[in-house]
Amino acid sequence: MYPEYKLNNYFSNMKPTLLILAAGMASRYGSMKQIDGFGPNGETIIDYSIYDAIKAGFGKVVFIIKEEFLDNFKAIFEPKLAGKIETGYVFQNFDLKQFGIDIDIPREKPWGTAHAILAGRNEIKEPFCVINADDYYGFDAFQKMVTFLTEEANGSNYSMIGYEIGKTLSDYGSVSRGVCKVDDAGYLEDINERTKVLRDGDAIVYEEDDKQHPLAPDTRVSMNFWGFTPEVFKVTEDLFREFAMANQEKPKSEFFIPLVAEHLVKTNKASFKVVPTDSKWFGVTYKEDKPIVQDSIDQLVKNGTYPENLWN
Repeated sequence: MYPEYKLNNYFSNMKPTLLILAAGMASRYGSMKQIDGFGPNGETIIDYSIYDAIKAGFGKVVFIIKEEFLDNFKAIFEPKLAGKIETGYVFQNFDLKQFGIDIDIPREKPWGTAHAILAGRNEIKEPFCVINADDYYGFDAFQKMVTFLTEEANGSNYSMIGYEIGKTLSDYGSVSRGVCKVDDAGYLEDINERTKVLRDGDAIVYEEDDKQHPLAPDTRVSMNFWGFTPEVFKVTEDLFREFAMANQEKPKSEFFIPLVAEHLVKTNKASFKVVPTDSKWFGVTYKEDKPIVQDSIDQLVKNGTYPENLWN
């Protein structure tokens, strides 16, 4: 199921795949934000990510969704993408037997982002990247990820797009950010989740233990844009089995991609190149975010970054 790929040149003629995390329940948003319209013709945020991915050189897009979303997703994306990029659909669900776990563990929410990417393990045979459905990443990030996946990626060398924290903040309150510690060679040493990052005048700070700690505006943070080869599926499945068994009594626990990255780095099984981008990130969590995202996309259309009718 998991072929061993050791040589970079094995992947050199393969177009990478874009894997989109779109199975979330969007409970804080109040509806399916993954397919909500934000562009001038009702384009979703996913539309802009796929447009940039095609332009950058990706050859396939795979949607990780709940099975009941399938008809909606196909109706929205197949007419737009036909002839432009190959498409695939995989399902994140609660079936643990597929991972060799023979007990039932009651859950209301999915198991998290690292569990989600396992849904693609039988669909993806080429280098791939993972993104969130409800985040805008910018073309520069996709272009740099394609370069990494086609020229540098192998089973022990992965990547993460590193955004400048000052270009990811909200003007309307604090946010959580995975703050990266990067070594002199540009590789990830650690990610610290800061749950309350905000602007304080001209400064950027995170709050912890009732104290404020400064962060430089160019501090690199993870916005869940990761680059892998198929070898990651085997180690992720092994880690998920351990995680599920250890968290049987914790129905809200989630198995996140940074947990896999941390394991690989700490055990010296793989390194993660932090690929810097100057792109501005924006995303949608609450319904109140919608007009802000719509305005951001409108500005990108007005300055010529995207055509007014994206798929015409």
